[in-house]
Amino acid sequence: MDLTEAIYQRRAVRQFSDRPFEPQLVEELLDAAVQAPSAMNQQPWAFGVFHGKKRLQGYSEEAKRHLIATLQPCWDVPLRCQVYEDPEYDMFHGAQTLIVIYAKPGKANSAEDCCMAAQNLLLAAHGLGLGTCPIGHLRSWLNLHETKRQLDVPEHLEAVFPLVIGFPNGAVEAVLRNAPEIVTWKWDLE
Repeated sequence: MDLTEAIYQRRAVRQFSDRPFEPQLVEELLDAAVQAPSAMNQQPWAFGVFHGKKRLQGYSEEAKRHLIATLQPCWDVPLRCQVYEDPEYDMFHGAQTLIVIYAKPGKANSAEDCCMAAQNLLLAAHGLGLGTCPIGHLRSWLNLHETKRQLDVPEHLEAVFPLVIGFPNGAVEAVLRNAPEIVTWKWDLE
């Protein structure tokens, strides 16, 4: 698939099929992720891979309880609480695989570099016919001490970019994008 085509066609998937895929596909995606640039080539990322529908359903329930208890005022709190209180709401949209990109401490621009690795992973997945969806509101639960212990994640790592992956359950409609908002442009010809 052409890179520009992938950039324009990739969309967040919020309905995944039960179609299985091999762990080698995840390894291929992680290999693509680590090709991202990083400040001073520090490569500040580490990855957590969690697979299994039952496992993710349990994580979804735990994370929803945490989010209800700790919602930030900037969110539409009543609306978000209604979503999280719904026993049918699955934070992972039926996906069977969660990948978390963790930042290593003490590295320059580690969060930004992890996001560039995530973009590589998202585009590579799209090129392989897989769907992805970033699950940003999961970060606060993933960074709890108790959660890190439960998931066997070293305490010093910070969850930066959680995403789910799988085969889409049907087509994903394109979402209209706004034109770039250019606040200033100074282009000297000499």
